[in-house]
Amino acid sequence: MPTATPVAPATSVPAPARPASPEVTVTDPALVKRAVKAAALGNAMEWFDFGVYSYIAVTLGKVFFPSGNPTAQLLSTFGAFAAAFLVRPLGGMVFGPLGDRIGRQKVLALTMIMMAAGTFAIGLIPSYGSIGVGAPILLLAARLVQGFSTGGEYAGASTFIAEYAPDKKRGFFGSWLEFGTLAGYIGGAGLVTLMTALLSTDDLLSWGWRIPFLIAGPMGIIGLYLRMRLEETPAFTAELDKAEADRPKVPLREMITGQWRALLLCVGLVLVFNVTDYMLLSYMPSYLTSELKYDETHGLLVVLGVMALMMIVQPFAGALTDRIGRRPVIAAGCVGFLALSVPALLLIRQGSLVAIALGMGALGLLLVCFTAAMPAALPALFPTRVRYGSLSIGFNISVSLFGGTTPLVVTALIGATGNMMMPAYYMMAAAVIGGVAVWFMSESAGRPLPGSAPAVEPAPARH
Repeated sequence: MPTATPVAPATSVPAPARPASPEVTVTDPALVKRAVKAAALGNAMEWFDFGVYSYIAVTLGKVFFPSGNPTAQLLSTFGAFAAAFLVRPLGGMVFGPLGDRIGRQKVLALTMIMMAAGTFAIGLIPSYGSIGVGAPILLLAARLVQGFSTGGEYAGASTFIAEYAPDKKRGFFGSWLEFGTLAGYIGGAGLVTLMTALLSTDDLLSWGWRIPFLIAGPMGIIGLYLRMRLEETPAFTAELDKAEADRPKVPLREMITGQWRALLLCVGLVLVFNVTDYMLLSYMPSYLTSELKYDETHGLLVVLGVMALMMIVQPFAGALTDRIGRRPVIAAGCVGFLALSVPALLLIRQGSLVAIALGMGALGLLLVCFTAAMPAALPALFPTRVRYGSLSIGFNISVSLFGGTTPLVVTALIGATGNMMMPAYYMMAAAVIGGVAVWFMSESAGRPLPGSAPAVEPAPARH
């Protein structure tokens, strides 16, 4: 996306064609692009850490949990990783309501600082050999800081973009948020893969593993700079103006009980979005190596290739949701996973590189139906007054209960049943739940956000 220059914030002006109509927000294209960059970079940093941690887990196990048992080391490392999901809902309950009270921009700057600090801190922790049990305790503490801050990140970033974007292009601009997700994951996983190839095992264990985490420091400074330069969103500013003073506090109970229908829809949509996301991007590399005995390097490269394909398609799919609607695109993803999960997994289980690439590619393209539509669809479920808080709560509860547990649950199901097709059945079950949520949700494409004035692009200049 082209670099934008600083401009004045968007302003609310009366619609000239129909004086009796409500106010409309005339968006500033350069400001919208800056908002998208700042929000997407935070998501990229979150998933950069995710990619690094997932791909360097074996090394981290040896550094922080030297039990001598490789399985115990890996389980301990992923246990510290999973701990971050436990505190995500708590982070959502803190940062979400705070974002509805003091503003989206301030809270997103705070979450950026905490995410960068947590990731950077991991790179500074002494090894188990240096300080003993204090090393894994410090690792766990850093992961908890990361998880807590992440609880306010996605909902805030998607809200920020949605409230800046014009109504007719909200899907396109929102899709760049998940573009950042994929870019961050590829960057983290790719860096670890490169380091593993270039460094000896001893160098990787002694100092090399720290480099990806230390990179988070400069990334965080850049992201914070971008976010601090932004103005508050027009929708939140207008909401403040209505109060004529400081924003009144909205009770947490009202964000839940007062929005129970929208929250249920949010949980259902996030469930199918994240179960399929974590299944494809996090679990499938392990499935290929541990269950199908496929070459580890080839499996990782296939997953990275699928994510690169998704990045290419992502903006076009986002623009498609603006033209035909969010519901048809999300529904197509649900139907696709229901119909194609079994054939795709059968292809993957054949074991050849071409078959695995085709099966994974098909699932990746279906996942784009969710990654392209959700950043615009989810904020539209809630009114401006409680959007950040309610979305944070619904999103993080669903991710913690269903998305983040996907690898663990599927592994347990395969172990209990011996059925290697469990990943397909699990995705199909998620697709059914997502389909029910789509059936009951309202179409939001091209329409103002609830509680906000219509947002339009400026009229083209006349020469």
